[in-house]
Amino acid sequence: MKKESKVVKRRLRSSYFISIISISLLLFIIGLMGLLILNARNLSEYVKENIGFSVLLDEDVTEADIILIQNRLDAADYVKSTTYITKEQAARELEEILGEDFITFLGYNPLLPSIEVYLYASHANPDSILLIEKDIEKLSHVHEVHYQKSLVHLVNENIRKISIILVGFSFLLFLISISVINNTIRLSIYAKRFLIRTMQLVGATNAFIRKPFLLRSAMHGLYASIIANILMLGIIYMAQREFADFFGFQDMQIIIYLFAAIIMLGIILNWISTFFAVNRFLRLKTDDLYY
Repeated sequence: MKKESKVVKRRLRSSYFISIISISLLLFIIGLMGLLILNARNLSEYVKENIGFSVLLDEDVTEADIILIQNRLDAADYVKSTTYITKEQAARELEEILGEDFITFLGYNPLLPSIEVYLYASHANPDSILLIEKDIEKLSHVHEVHYQKSLVHLVNENIRKISIILVGFSFLLFLISISVINNTIRLSIYAKRFLIRTMQLVGATNAFIRKPFLLRSAMHGLYASIIANILMLGIIYMAQREFADFFGFQDMQIIIYLFAAIIMLGIILNWISTFFAVNRFLRLKTDDLYY
């Protein structure tokens, strides 16, 4: 009898372990999607703020005029940073791209001094840049404002599409996770359907029967969510180490909120799934327990 009892306990522990691991992996995937959504804005801003445009200046512009123009640009609320590039610097950069000395061939440097302007992400869209372009062209000694209009439009359009796909995929993944967690818990409750019926036969109330299942389920949800959070910590560490420019996890408050949400989600989903699974077996007839 003791031997059988040990075998049953071992099987129950194995079932609990598999259930916790399965749920923790699902919560981990949900957490990853949460991290991606939280950092989608950071990634979007990083891409947009690295799309600059060149303010080409007149050839006869003086150093004092250049400093004045650059200061006016730096003071604008839409400008994140500016960099002054002399004719000589521009020539060296073009020589590196072409792989030959074009100045010797032409006999002079045809390039103009310029100021590279990088905008804040909120202004790095085609409509805003068009207005900014008109404002800058009104400044004295500005010869031309040059930027790749097609690239700006393409980046903004792709970011919009990726955001929609990411949100849609996250919602679908959440529904799948709920379904899998529910089925996993139903299978674990199914193994104890005869125990539930025995408790009913000796006069136990439905609330009394549900209580240990719900408590154990909540604890399993807590264990699973802790494992998921540990896995996410590893992912966050690796992402910060390898892709620090793309992923910003400096705001620990957001990370703590996400971890807390995963814990609550693990406990609540487990509790709700267990509640409905136990109720289902409480309503079953004796003959149906064998199918």
